[in-house]
Amino acid sequence: MALQSVAPKLLPPRHPLRTASACVVLALLAALVASLASNPNMQWSVVADYLFGSQILYGLVNTIVLTVLCMAIAIVIGIVLAIMGMSRNPVLYFVAQGYIWFFRGVPLLVQLVFWFNLALLWPRIGLTVPPLGIDLSVSTNDLITSFVASVLGLALHEAAYMAEIVRAGLLGVDSGQTEAGRSLGMSDNQLMRRIVLPQAMRIIVPPTGNQFISLLKATSLVAFIAGGELMTAVQNVYSHNFRVIPLLIVASIWYLVVTTLATGLQTYLERRVGKGFSTAASPSAQRG
Repeated sequence: MALQSVAPKLLPPRHPLRTASACVVLALLAALVASLASNPNMQWSVVADYLFGSQILYGLVNTIVLTVLCMAIAIVIGIVLAIMGMSRNPVLYFVAQGYIWFFRGVPLLVQLVFWFNLALLWPRIGLTVPPLGIDLSVSTNDLITSFVASVLGLALHEAAYMAEIVRAGLLGVDSGQTEAGRSLGMSDNQLMRRIVLPQAMRIIVPPTGNQFISLLKATSLVAFIAGGELMTAVQNVYSHNFRVIPLLIVASIWYLVVTTLATGLQTYLERRVGKGFSTAASPSAQRG
């Protein structure tokens, strides 16, 4: 009777330093959580009282509305700028590049404060023709409220980044496919809808989702001009009761909740636009 060979059982390699470092990190995290949970200065009861307060929820809704509105405007302007930047017309090209250079170079907070104080530059905005007695102007302070200044600052700033994202997505499509589409008699509109955009979206969606989340957090800067969003609401509350830390915790919780939901939506959209595309052949295709 032939003896069957027994394959030696391989044991996984041991990593004592990795295990020890993980234990140290977990111990430090546990100590931090215990310290925060037991620290009376955290005032968790105050956090619970204000977490669903009407003023806080109103600010949260304003934050979401402001983010969605500014992102929508930024996407539209970004697409226009991307097309201008890819144009062979030198005027359109340099205008687009100048816009991107300026609005990416000037800090967002400076832009917000500028728009909020636009009345110092132009007290009235509109059409005025004194010889004809025509005065269609309005007070800049009445027109550029803190919310409007927030929309202008955030949307115009974000549009500069969206222009680069859209341009990269359009340039990421293989030119050979557009040439093949033209050989089939497709118009430029058909090429854009059926060939360029479906493939460009795979490149555009991930960074656009990241920009949306960044914009959501950047709305907290609107508090400097009292824009009425979440951070403004939190500041209004703790300026009266002086519970600064608990109210900042409330703001942090809501920002984490909304950004987590936005991240989930981003993941879903990435999967949707990625359907039908694969960077590598499937196992069945490889087996042939």
